[in-house]
Amino acid sequence: MKTITIEGQLRTELGKKATRQLRSQELVPGVIYGGAQEVSFSAPAKAFKNLVYTPQFQLAEVKVDGKSYTCILKDLQFDKVKDNLIHIDLLELVEDKKVLADLPIKFNGIPVGVKEGGKLVTKMKSLKVKTLPKHLKENIEVDISDLKLNENIRVQDVKADNMEIMNSPRIPIASVVLTRQLKQEEAATTTAAPAPAAKAAAPAAAKAPAKEEKKK
Repeated sequence: MKTITIEGQLRTELGKKATRQLRSQELVPGVIYGGAQEVSFSAPAKAFKNLVYTPQFQLAEVKVDGKSYTCILKDLQFDKVKDNLIHIDLLELVEDKKVLADLPIKFNGIPVGVKEGGKLVTKMKSLKVKTLPKHLKENIEVDISDLKLNENIRVQDVKADNMEIMNSPRIPIASVVLTRQLKQEEAATTTAAPAPAAKAAAPAAAKAPAKEEKKK
């Protein structure tokens, strides 16, 4: 799994004034928690770029005051006006302590329904899992090769070894839907089919004049 290395400095002064001063120097304040002790640190904003601005799941190796912490990203704060990163929370990974993490979904294969003219619609990009740090991985692979027209793959269909998936099991993560062309073809087939009711009515209409002649 890819690991981003971040060189940081221990924060000795806390509070709004100290935080504003850090940000004026293009430093981002952060907190590492989950381990033996909470660590307040700061690092250059550009050091977090490859960790924050990516859909990939990655580890962060944060070096502060001669110590190294292996972490995962937990929370971010951005400036409401400038939209730049102003705070980051990281969770330290402890060998025997389970963590919650959002892992991206990687879809494998071409669905049967797509080969028949349908369209694949992905409804979830990641799954929330609970697992030990040693079982964390870049993504969860989901085979969609057997997915047919108008069928769904749901959370409950996903197999993830050594992980507990925390999302609701009935939520669909991908489906194959009818395209506009297929709908039009189905509609055309239905319209072209002969109506049984019309066939049955024709002989009755032909016999009606004969009954009138007998009355005369």
